[in-house]
Amino acid sequence: MLGGGTRKDVERNIKQGFPNLPPGVSISLDSISQNVILDSIRNSLPRTQAGTVKELRDLIAAGYEPTLVNFLEHSGLDLEDVYSSGRCWSDLLEAAGVHTAPHAEHEVPLRRAIGRLLHTDDELRIEGYRRLLAVERPDVATLPTLDQRLWRMLVAQLTDQVKAGEAPLTLQQAVDLLAVHAQVRSELVELLDVLADRVDHLHGDLVDVPECPLKVHGRYTRSEVLAALAAGDPDLARVPEWREGVKWVDEARTDAFVVTLDKAGGAFSPTTAYRDYALSRTLFHWESQSTTSADSPTGRRYRNHVAEGSSIYIFARINNTDRAFWFLGPATYVSHEGSRPMAITWRLQTPLPADLYTEFAAVEVA
Repeated sequence: MLGGGTRKDVERNIKQGFPNLPPGVSISLDSISQNVILDSIRNSLPRTQAGTVKELRDLIAAGYEPTLVNFLEHSGLDLEDVYSSGRCWSDLLEAAGVHTAPHAEHEVPLRRAIGRLLHTDDELRIEGYRRLLAVERPDVATLPTLDQRLWRMLVAQLTDQVKAGEAPLTLQQAVDLLAVHAQVRSELVELLDVLADRVDHLHGDLVDVPECPLKVHGRYTRSEVLAALAAGDPDLARVPEWREGVKWVDEARTDAFVVTLDKAGGAFSPTTAYRDYALSRTLFHWESQSTTSADSPTGRRYRNHVAEGSSIYIFARINNTDRAFWFLGPATYVSHEGSRPMAITWRLQTPLPADLYTEFAAVEVA
């Protein structure tokens, strides 16, 4: 391959202008040639499960250890390719004939759920999950509040399809369940190594609530948000249902808003296609539910949240194909117009990064 190395090496060299060539040697490609070669590299990627398995067998035959990090680096595939169609890294290992730990009782649903963690993008969760998984059977009740909430954030996503009797799993039972699924635990540790290299934003702390694992400008699913805010029974692995765009979490005295900025995908009716977008890096325009008036108990709580001691947390995603939402952080009421719905301007405590502002401001609905 051009310049030697893996597909990713070649792609990187082309994009960077071959920075590591010997003195006196140069390669110059015009933009058209670059695109032709990059397209050729992308087209050479395996498109089927059989092709992906062959990539792994070739990696092993070349003397490389079959780790997830090595496979992604040498194959040129993305993490999302490995976890497509409900599959996971352990499935790929087994298909390639690599020895894995024996299956336990709930192996299938747990493996299918691992792909739900690909959005994890902050050091607190990554390092926290590594630390928690290193202890095989911890007594959850003895752990600090932050660790208990981290455990619940993790198992709420992994064990929601596990049926282990009539009663819902307790948090301790869910943690113990992971302990007996050795291959799942092993894969989680490998996945965290990859996710650590994909962190691409600085994250802010919630200084006033140090026991809450949420990080400003991290990405979270609804279940993670509720687990982090200790919604429902904290001794249970599962969290309450959350289907609407707003959720009052009484345990945390917090209104959590999840907004989808691009509503052109057809999943929103005229009564739910609210106008939500960034006005600036610190101001966010948001519309309440269509039944919320300014003088209703909910409307008054929004307007008077500072005086009443409650918080406003805003989470946003571009479109409804994303499971996870960017946490824009705490916000304070600035002003509103209208009623049913209320068009509220919120001031973000932490300015949006430039890239998120560019995306979130660009999807205003005309």
